[in-house]
Amino acid sequence: MISIPDGYVSQLDTYDTQRAIERIKHIFLAKLCAALHLVRVTAPLAVDPATGINDNLNGVERPVGFDVPAIGKDAEVVHSLAKWKRLALKRYDFKVGKGIVTDMNAIRRDEELDNLHSIYVDQWDWEKVISLEDRKIEYLQDTVRRIVTAICGTLDELKWTYPQLDVDLDRDVTFITTQELEDLYPELAPKERENRFVADHHTTFIMGVGAPLASGEPHDGRAPDYDDWGLNGDLLFWNETLGCAFEVSSMGIRVSPESLDKQLTMAGCDDRRELPFHKALLAGELPYTIGGGIGQSRVCMLLLAKAHIGEVQASLWDEETTEACEKAGIMLL
Repeated sequence: MISIPDGYVSQLDTYDTQRAIERIKHIFLAKLCAALHLVRVTAPLAVDPATGINDNLNGVERPVGFDVPAIGKDAEVVHSLAKWKRLALKRYDFKVGKGIVTDMNAIRRDEELDNLHSIYVDQWDWEKVISLEDRKIEYLQDTVRRIVTAICGTLDELKWTYPQLDVDLDRDVTFITTQELEDLYPELAPKERENRFVADHHTTFIMGVGAPLASGEPHDGRAPDYDDWGLNGDLLFWNETLGCAFEVSSMGIRVSPESLDKQLTMAGCDDRRELPFHKALLAGELPYTIGGGIGQSRVCMLLLAKAHIGEVQASLWDEETTEACEKAGIMLL
């Protein structure tokens, strides 16, 4: 369901919007690589479903699949590259403290369309090798602060070119767990809790996504085979244009053999143990890593004060969205 803020007018015309998107992607990638010691690599658009590499997200989304006659196999368009990146770090023989980043493009056919969601997903997907000693909350929080600094620094440079942009971000990150959030607002649904908290704490990292809370329900779904549910989270900024909490990144320290074993059972996914990726991870053959995805269109929306994701990416929209945007003078790319 689309919602147009009262009196909304884009702060940049279409031409400057396209130029600004180009600048954001160039500036932020450089800052992210410097902050986290990453190297840009190429990555697949489709993978073999038999390997177990594709991201299952919440476990209900259907991947886009097709047959490839030339190789006699089926293929799936990636949902994300969470697992592929960890395998790549092993294959490329990256050492502790070094990592990779790539442009991840995906199709999520079952996505519900609104101001923030599209069937087309574009992310900076990154992954970094860490030591066993780094698998702790402090390391996760330091990484989050580095990413926030890169986003805010990108905004600073963007406003030098486009001083008409009336966007301000809070560099100070507030960390809170999903259980603490439920304890604060037990009467609210998870997304309502996020909005209530981020309205007062404009840059927030919500930790511990995936495991059931005291209420018996998780804050949000998270596949059991990439993030450690006790060492992950979502990064949200307050979006002044839309008046809501605005997620730009999902990330975390990845599962160890021990936490994968536990989470597969908790999620009722023990059948995955025989897949090649999972067998290698359970056997301790993959490096310890931290990683995540940072939405490219989400960051562009936030920094350019856009009301709809279609203003910063080209996708497919329903008739209601197209008509509402046309009536409001919003240009969908």
